[in-house]
Amino acid sequence: MADQHCDCVLFCKLKQGDKARVVGVHGESPLACRLQEMGLVTGTELTVEKVAPLGDPVEISFRGQSLCVRKNEADFLEVERIATLS
Repeated sequence: MADQHCDCVLFCKLKQGDKARVVGVHGESPLACRLQEMGLVTGTELTVEKVAPLGDPVEISFRGQSLCVRKNEADFLEVERIATLS
């Protein structure tokens, strides 16, 4: 479980330009496992690069790769916001 003092939010609350760190992965769905296999594991830092006009899907970059995910597909990711683009 995440630290009570971190700025932890669900993935769906991130906005374009936010930088975040994965602090927890909840659930064992095939999609959750697949995203972990692709590198979205605890401690991974990511940046929200683009958000579609209606807010979904979201393009993120991490570990030198870019990935588009739907917010509801990544609800099992708990992240800590570490920077916000002003």
